[in-house]
Amino acid sequence: MRKSSDFEFDDLQGLLHFGYGKLTDTCFMLLNIANVDAAKRWLDKAPVSRAIKTNPPPDTALQIAFSVQGLKKLGVSESIINGFSDEFIYGMTRNENCSRRLGDIGRNAPKYWKWGNNSAEMPHILLLLYAKKGGLEAWRRTVEDEHFSQAFQLLRHLPTSDMGRIEPFGFEDGISQPTIDWTCRQSTDLHERDRYSNLLAVGEMVLGYRNEYGQYTARPLIDPRKDRYATGLPNAEDDPTLKDFSRNGTYLVLRQLDQNVPGFWQFLDKVSGSVPEKREQLAASMVGRERNGTPLIAEHIPGISRKDHGNHFTYDLDPTGNHCPISAHIRRSNPRTGDLPPGVTGFISRLIKILGFGQKPEEDLVASSRFHRLLRRGRSYGPILAPEDAVKLDAPVAEHGLQFICLVANISRQFEFVQNAWTMSSKFSGLQQERDPLLGNREPLMSGESTDHFNHPEPSGPMQKTCNLPQFITVHGGGYFFMPGLRALKYISALPANGSDHSS
Repeated sequence: MRKSSDFEFDDLQGLLHFGYGKLTDTCFMLLNIANVDAAKRWLDKAPVSRAIKTNPPPDTALQIAFSVQGLKKLGVSESIINGFSDEFIYGMTRNENCSRRLGDIGRNAPKYWKWGNNSAEMPHILLLLYAKKGGLEAWRRTVEDEHFSQAFQLLRHLPTSDMGRIEPFGFEDGISQPTIDWTCRQSTDLHERDRYSNLLAVGEMVLGYRNEYGQYTARPLIDPRKDRYATGLPNAEDDPTLKDFSRNGTYLVLRQLDQNVPGFWQFLDKVSGSVPEKREQLAASMVGRERNGTPLIAEHIPGISRKDHGNHFTYDLDPTGNHCPISAHIRRSNPRTGDLPPGVTGFISRLIKILGFGQKPEEDLVASSRFHRLLRRGRSYGPILAPEDAVKLDAPVAEHGLQFICLVANISRQFEFVQNAWTMSSKFSGLQQERDPLLGNREPLMSGESTDHFNHPEPSGPMQKTCNLPQFITVHGGGYFFMPGLRALKYISALPANGSDHSS
């Protein structure tokens, strides 16, 4: 076990350690590199925020991430590029099969996106600026110096706004987050981790460290004898003879999600007969939490208060979704499963389940939540529209949504798995022909069967089925970026522009 103080927080961009929640004003910028030399000069001096705690906390922060096109433009060699995952190299829109698995079909199809709809034309850089209330413009002027204006072309400002902890539909958000095991105090032994835990190995989120499998995720490693610029990079833990370009870096997934707030509440109002209590009840069933963040399972958990909005619960006491529907958004996003289903404790019962005997349709032994968690760092956008106002037919028209950001060490096993197997799957945990009631698209299956319904329990009665769900959330853009450690950023800024002369 290492001490928390031993971790290389000074080489880590702060977004991996902090959510910057107190820095309420934000500016997310998609940039292209217009002048490589000027870009390198700016990167060399860029005030990138580190993951070091300070007292008092900083008033501003800056984080930076690169698409594969941006890394190539800056001269990163093909040998390094080839060390990244295929998902990062070929992008979120790499082929129709990928788009289908991510749910990017119908109205979500990349051809309708505002940006990122072609992997070959992805923005080079994602720049994230954070500041305390009223401080953003001064911070931008500091960041956008003479080198910045020469170096970059602004492609798009992604809208953001300060909605506090409330997301556009009106629910408290940002509650369920994994805790990173910076001190490596928890075992990753498969035989010791059969129960759900919110504590995750560092390597699940940060490249260059052991993950929940006890392994190192494949990543770019450099032979320092063949690259004279690599001397300042950290050594690879699993092979100290090589330099680890990705150590203390992470993949950043970005998706712009437009939320139809009036459409959501007006539909619920209609199917609830305009009875506010029923409308609230149905909305909570779709989300899996009440608007104040209380999980629907809370009152059935021994020792948990309804005021506890945290992560200290599982669905073990509600296997059939009598209290929190199986298809509820938070249940699909994190089923809170262990390596074995509840009730499996002894050697014999473990062996029976491992061999596949007596398995129920809703049990999925390969979908232990700890292998598929995401560290979310998104920000909402649009004006606040209370549900009580959204149900009105003359509700104000405005764009609302989420700049969804998650940080992962394995795009395929984490983001794409959750999106495909849990969120968009029509057969999640024994369900049939039903997708996430919030994020899901409403496209029929290839068999022609519809997916536009939602099964949910009534407090005192049989299971109810709400049909003809509209699509409440639409994708407006997306892409995969690499957020490097600070030493890797120095390496990038020192490279020759054409990436051809790295040898000693």
